[in-house]
Amino acid sequence: MTLHFSPQELAERRERACLAMAKDGLDGLLMFRQESMFYLTGYDTFGYVFFQCLFLAQDGGMFLLTRAPDLRQAQETSCLEDIHIWVDGPDAQPAAKLRAHLAARGCANKTLGVEYEAYGLTARNGKALDTAMEGFCQLTDASLLVSRLRVVKSPAEIAFARRAGELADAALAEAETLTAPGAFEGDILAAMQGAIFKGGGDYPGNEFIIGSGAGALLCRYYSGRRNLDAQDQLTLEWAGAYRHYHAAMMRTLPIGEVPARQREMHAVAKDALLAVEDCLRPGRTFGDAFDAHARVMDAAGYQAHRMHACGYSLGTTFAPNWMDWPMLYHGNPVEMAPGMTIFCHMIIFDSDLGLAMTLGRTSLVTSAGPECLSKAPLEIAG
Repeated sequence: MTLHFSPQELAERRERACLAMAKDGLDGLLMFRQESMFYLTGYDTFGYVFFQCLFLAQDGGMFLLTRAPDLRQAQETSCLEDIHIWVDGPDAQPAAKLRAHLAARGCANKTLGVEYEAYGLTARNGKALDTAMEGFCQLTDASLLVSRLRVVKSPAEIAFARRAGELADAALAEAETLTAPGAFEGDILAAMQGAIFKGGGDYPGNEFIIGSGAGALLCRYYSGRRNLDAQDQLTLEWAGAYRHYHAAMMRTLPIGEVPARQREMHAVAKDALLAVEDCLRPGRTFGDAFDAHARVMDAAGYQAHRMHACGYSLGTTFAPNWMDWPMLYHGNPVEMAPGMTIFCHMIIFDSDLGLAMTLGRTSLVTSAGPECLSKAPLEIAG
């Protein structure tokens, strides 16, 4: 069995989840988020793209309903013992199977929480779930129950996050070495991801973002690679990932002579990043951190060129996204607490001049203030 955490730590997590369920008046929880399954049991798979549910009762009992390819996956990577299989077929009804197993657990007429906000629970599967449970039990949205527990990391999780930060720095070092006129974006991506794999890391929750020229003003991955021009700009967003724990970073690397405007954009981005990081303290809110970003950007005249969010919590997340709950945006009342890991990204896209500048890194919230998981300098190259 491959467990990245001790059985005792996993049991303590499930105990906290059960206490949270009791507080919310829930008799059980139907989990469809792979992050929750990994957090509570160690179960590691991408089989959540199909109908798959982990049930946790308020008394701590649990079972997994999944497909045959994930039987051994669950046996080898988790502490789960009660595993049930639904069989593929034109008339397969896994939600009905789930109801039968819940009935055997005495869940009739009970109140069960559901992780409706889950990539595996598609709208079609969600409707099938609701239909199957109609008249059997009461369902209520509990999408954030486990997410709220996951946001504060244990010492073991923090060790994984720190290792992810080291891997992110290693990837940046490869990118900086290769970024030059004529360089091929594909070689840069290969070197960055290779550094993470060589360091024992994982695939990240989503693709690395890379864009040069006009594409440097995009903050999503898109298909197609190009060679860098003698005068160019390269925007990168990536994450070191270790045991699925992420430490994300973001940079725009100028190639050739750096325009004065772009140097100014970098200075503003750096000032904003440091101001946001100064807010990563217990008792401050995620909204406070965003407001620090906005104040710096707006005072420098960049309100029209900034984003309306500037980061988010990170942890163990699965494809298609490494973003975790909660996010840095205006008015978000969630308070910072020691043990949170937060990615802060400063993004300035001047579409009028076709110039990009980004700067971002991940920090750990501690009682003494923020601890940057990246050791790379923030200075602009060139």
